[in-house]
Amino acid sequence: MGGRIGVLWAAAGGRRGQRLKEGHTVIEHWLTCAGGAAVAFAAAYICVPLAKALAFRVGAIDQPDARKVHSRPMPRLGGAAIVAAFTLAVLLLVDLRPPYTGVLLGGLLVFAVGALDDVLGLSPRVKLAGQLAAAAAAVAGGVNVSFISNPFDGIFYLGKLGVPLTVLWLVGITNAVNLIDGLDGLAAGVSGIAALTMGIIALDQGQAAVACLAFILAGAVAGFLPFNFHPARIFMGDAGALFLGFTLACLAVVGLAKSAALISLFIPIVILGIPVMDTLCAIVRRVNKKAPIFRPDRDHLHHRLLALGYSHRGSVLVIYGVSVFFGAVAIVLTRVSSPQATLILSLLLLLIVLGAGRVGMVNPRPGAARALSGRGGGPLRT
Repeated sequence: MGGRIGVLWAAAGGRRGQRLKEGHTVIEHWLTCAGGAAVAFAAAYICVPLAKALAFRVGAIDQPDARKVHSRPMPRLGGAAIVAAFTLAVLLLVDLRPPYTGVLLGGLLVFAVGALDDVLGLSPRVKLAGQLAAAAAAVAGGVNVSFISNPFDGIFYLGKLGVPLTVLWLVGITNAVNLIDGLDGLAAGVSGIAALTMGIIALDQGQAAVACLAFILAGAVAGFLPFNFHPARIFMGDAGALFLGFTLACLAVVGLAKSAALISLFIPIVILGIPVMDTLCAIVRRVNKKAPIFRPDRDHLHHRLLALGYSHRGSVLVIYGVSVFFGAVAIVLTRVSSPQATLILSLLLLLIVLGAGRVGMVNPRPGAARALSGRGGGPLRT
């Protein structure tokens, strides 16, 4: 399938159709990415039953209670199948060198933190400490934001600020994805759509290795979803949700945010629009209520859709649709001029504000959210 592809295009983002340094054409790289996704899909599909058996053996079981939508004990170590599939495909297809070693190492560490929480139950502080350690490992492995675009004059080099900003981004997105893991297939599907979008944009911009990693992640999620979509037979648990969020955040840093164009800063945020929007609304909502921002509530997007009368499956599909829309907008943003992109972003922000207000994510009506869901975790919990 074109061998290992750890190099970028000649001139790092050359024109479409230009031959790569190692002699691979754009079509060959698309085929390699598709092959990586296929390998990850097959591996994840095969590994899910093994992860289910392991969950029962080690006691990683999500017991039903009044806050949860499932009525029987559910294994919650499905994330192990995603991680195993991703790791296998990466080792087969990607030339592991910085920053890609940082992506994989940090992802494995944050998976270990989530798995321990699924089995033993960790305090929020311990989980946060583990996430910070994983972020530090990723940064040490080359995942780092070194500059941001200056809207007035070129670019602004961050220097020592690059490390804390990178860590903040990695931990924030990790928890944002974990926060939406409240319905069967929700976090996995949204993450898969985001990964696919990142892969398309990265490949279009000549970032072959980033694209391959993104397509592999999407393939691993696709192999897991048949077991996780409603009615789920296994949950991915904190181990899976943390890994997906962390890996997506890393890919955004090493790929999509590397351009000097100002608009490039917003593309990862648009792609991850669902978890970012849900987390920001949760923070604003809890601040308005003068409640601790880490306190769980029942007014996340999936709760609000259930309260509005959508079914479990229908709520997930609606959010999938919004995620696809965000992904399409992100792709368009890479192909238009800066003034056009600014207009699109302004309209998108207006649409998000109106939509969030419409469904009651910021100021919910008392008693309106009747549907419960309790699988989200992390320092910010659903």
